[in-house]
Amino acid sequence: ITALRALIGLVVIFNLTLGLGFLFSPARMAELFFLAPQGIQGLATLRADFSSFFLIAAGFAGYGAWKQSASPLLAPLALFAIAFLGRAIGLILDGVAPTAITPMIVEAAMMAILLMGWFKFRNASFSD
Repeated sequence: ITALRALIGLVVIFNLTLGLGFLFSPARMAELFFLAPQGIQGLATLRADFSSFFLIAAGFAGYGAWKQSASPLLAPLALFAIAFLGRAIGLILDGVAPTAITPMIVEAAMMAILLMGWFKFRNASFSD
């Protein structure tokens, strides 16, 4: 296993952990993400939307690393880019909270890792 595939594997584990956390413990995860679900429907929304985001990111990143294929890496890249953009817009419109920068650093790091994978795998020919 290459170092790059191992780094992508860390992205997978991180997002898989978050996705499963939102799926099975949405109230606890909501606190960690500074959210306040309103009732059963709020918990259902956390389970559906947040677990989808993180599990899709983990699945496509893992598949891309496993197959050493660039295309699957575009899905988590798009998810993290939109999330990063949303946070940047929040900084502009709402101001900077003390907790605002850390998630952006994490998203930027994951995007950098996935971009490295995309560049490495896009023209490579690997046998399975």
